[in-house]
Amino acid sequence: MLTITVYDKNGKKLEALKLDETVFDGKVNKPLLHQAITMYLANQRLGSAKVKDRAEVRGGGKKPWRQKGTGRARAGSIRSPLWRGGGITFGPQPKDWHYQLPKKIKKKALVSSLNAKLNEKNIIVIDELKLDSHKTKELYGILKKLKLTASKTAIISKSSTDNIRKAAGNIYRAELIRPEDLNAYQVIVNEKILIERDALKGIEKDLAHSVLLSKTKRKVTAKVA
Repeated sequence: MLTITVYDKNGKKLEALKLDETVFDGKVNKPLLHQAITMYLANQRLGSAKVKDRAEVRGGGKKPWRQKGTGRARAGSIRSPLWRGGGITFGPQPKDWHYQLPKKIKKKALVSSLNAKLNEKNIIVIDELKLDSHKTKELYGILKKLKLTASKTAIISKSSTDNIRKAAGNIYRAELIRPEDLNAYQVIVNEKILIERDALKGIEKDLAHSVLLSKTKRKVTAKVA
């Protein structure tokens, strides 16, 4: 059975915590992880680039000159794409890049991302993350004792108090995440994962339930077939 060390706020080892083998089996499904990360990146795209075509550019309602007899090329509008100040042909238009993967795939990708970080020994478990004040100095001191100040760190706290939120907001290398909001992209994009013991157990329980449920359905489907 896999175990992970639990630290206190001073960086001292407290105990070895047993991990649920249903979730933390050391296996990383890279194709599935790639699908999930691609989806999260696509959903961050704004798609707000916009140019005006000839119908949207102001002016150009009057024909510049008569059709024949001037010796010049025929022109119907000064807002033609051929003219300076005219509309743009085939320019970018607003587009929605958003799409979603099934919930099961997203949870399996989260399992793979956590296993990847565990294999790299980049998950640090803290007994309890509790601050006496909202000052950044206190939280930074905890990160320093855990040797996390030089790394981009995701802080996963079950009890995200105002003190923690305010203190973490001033540390540009730290990102505070609620356990229920955690996804595969956030796990992978951060170098280190600092997680409270209770938050880890909650995530384990949720993911273990999903993994066992999917395995049970697969067995039932196989028997029917």
